[in-house]
Amino acid sequence: MYPVSSNDLNRDDEKEVRFFTTAFHPLDNFSAHAVRIWERKFMTAEHAYQWKKLSDIHPEAAEEIYEAGSPELVKAIAAGQASMLPGEWHEVKVAMMEEILRAKANQHEDVREVLRKSGTRTIIENSPADTFWGVGPEGDGLNTLGKLWMKIREEIA
Repeated sequence: MYPVSSNDLNRDDEKEVRFFTTAFHPLDNFSAHAVRIWERKFMTAEHAYQWKKLSDIHPEAAEEIYEAGSPELVKAIAAGQASMLPGEWHEVKVAMMEEILRAKANQHEDVREVLRKSGTRTIIENSPADTFWGVGPEGDGLNTLGKLWMKIREEIA
């Protein structure tokens, strides 16, 4: 279903932008894979994560996230509520993300296929900004999302 490699599928220069779904896009929290969890169906994993973050402390914002038409909008809504997060969220956020990713993998064969296709290679969330979930601008971030996907891959292999 997905190409074996993402090489040359996404690139740009001064004259053109070339884009195509990458080989490992199903692992992205923004991918169009609905996730059923917590008695709801979320449009994306990003919707589920940001909704869970705010559902107990700001239900109105959580509902706005649930209804948002894109994961980019979801992230923007959640960013506006960051100061409201309770301290304990940072203690449970990895477990919440793991629960979401596990649901996503269990509900979508193509996600499991992409995980299997990754073999034993290191999965890296190649975010140029996020040093917690990804590797950040210097490539030395924690890569928490990649580590969670590798854990799930071991379980489904």
